[in-house]
Amino acid sequence: MANDNLYALIEQRMPADRSAPCLQVPGAGDVSWDELHQGVGRIASMLAGLGIAPGSRLAAQVEKSPQALMLYLATLRSGLVYVPLNVAYQEAELRHFIGDSQPAVVVASPQRLPLVESLARGAGGATCYSLDERAGGTLWPAAAACGGDFATVQRDARDPAVIVYTSGTTGRSKGAALSHGNLASSALTLDEFWGFRERRERGGRDVLLHALPLFHVHGLLVACHAALVSGSSMIFMPRFEVGQTLRYLPRSTVMMGVPTYYTRLLQEPAFDAQACASIRLFVSGSAPLLPETFEAFRQRTGHTLLERYGMSETMMLASNPYFGDPARDRIAGTVGQALPGVRIRISRPDGTPAAVGEVGQVEVRGPNVFSGYWRLPEKTREDFAPDGFFRTGDLGCFGANGAPPSYLTLVGRSKDLIITGGYNVYPKEVEGYLDAVPGVVESAVVGLPHPDFGEAVCAFVVVAPTIEVDTVRVIGELKAHIAGFKVPKRIWCVKELPRNAMGKVQKNVLRQQYAQTFEG
Repeated sequence: MANDNLYALIEQRMPADRSAPCLQVPGAGDVSWDELHQGVGRIASMLAGLGIAPGSRLAAQVEKSPQALMLYLATLRSGLVYVPLNVAYQEAELRHFIGDSQPAVVVASPQRLPLVESLARGAGGATCYSLDERAGGTLWPAAAACGGDFATVQRDARDPAVIVYTSGTTGRSKGAALSHGNLASSALTLDEFWGFRERRERGGRDVLLHALPLFHVHGLLVACHAALVSGSSMIFMPRFEVGQTLRYLPRSTVMMGVPTYYTRLLQEPAFDAQACASIRLFVSGSAPLLPETFEAFRQRTGHTLLERYGMSETMMLASNPYFGDPARDRIAGTVGQALPGVRIRISRPDGTPAAVGEVGQVEVRGPNVFSGYWRLPEKTREDFAPDGFFRTGDLGCFGANGAPPSYLTLVGRSKDLIITGGYNVYPKEVEGYLDAVPGVVESAVVGLPHPDFGEAVCAFVVVAPTIEVDTVRVIGELKAHIAGFKVPKRIWCVKELPRNAMGKVQKNVLRQQYAQTFEG
């Protein structure tokens, strides 16, 4: 009987020479494929020794490291469900994620261990370990005492593998449950569509410059999966840094990043065509790429960025093409065509199909699309059409601005999502914290254009007449409660918020009035 566990697929596609480097870690040497496989086996053996039933959750809030990647893979291999948590999340956020996912195991940084132990006790109890970026803490020593041989647990393609929490428009984060089949489908499609297989069949192996975080879908479920399934090695940078990126670009063939990475590279004079000579593909995702950045990158480097479209609930959905003529076929402002096996349609509010060039709701279907939100059956039913298409909440159209009719252009987000530096922020959650500030009557949070982050989180607050609010102090206090990327860059005190005839706050008016705030 075939094993649909994603790790079984990864193991099957490892290079024949497992002594070859899998991870090249700046300043820390290489990790071979065999060392990765044995490390994964040791952690999986340790987890199995806890007597946890397959399907139980393991939540991790850890810094990027080879051992952090091994922990993720060991979770899959042992039949558990991985719950990645942004390292910037604070106590209130962690309380919700741990309480909702009810993990059997929680792994956190040594500094956070006392907090997560307390939160885990309040959520029914969990075994807790610590792990830092240098393999310090309690997890790795416990795993090192176990054997590296481990039989990958049998899983069905429909069994959940990862629960990714996405911010909710009501302030409550939802857990998108992605199955082993969802993840495998997306990884195998990218192996083909982005040229990994072609390079392998020509006798080469790609080297992916990996500067993305591991708690993010882009870094973990797109970049890592693409490399692992294709047998490519990764230059495993702890974080994005321009100088280090420039040092390792000549050793790489592929780079994946958010638009912020590319705007920062363009600010460095040493970033030119020679620095990119070994690269065959630059991928940009997780946030809209400005056409100006697209063109500046092409002029400076001779490379055309490949933009694509995906979501936490769906993995990759659409992409500009890798094969063909990049200068002709990759079109600025579009996210390209539906990937093989994926169907994308644009629907009007009444559910009828929109015409080419007409903006409507983006709805998708495919083997990569999740089956529902964790423990939220009503929300799941709400977000799926009767025929199984997932309503993304994004607005878009086909064939905009002269693009071919099969090319998708995203024009807005019906749920007011802000994407800042590649991270998703929903205004309602931040507004909840602002409205609790003494003296604040109401608030509105919007995203304003920002040359570095794409969008900057900004807030407008109406304050009671007899009270003064120190906005700088409010920003400082918010940093202690929510992740830094969610904290407003600017807060304005206003007499009233603009409203339409029905009394609804017109956030579009605020965005228009303050659109030039960060210019220059």
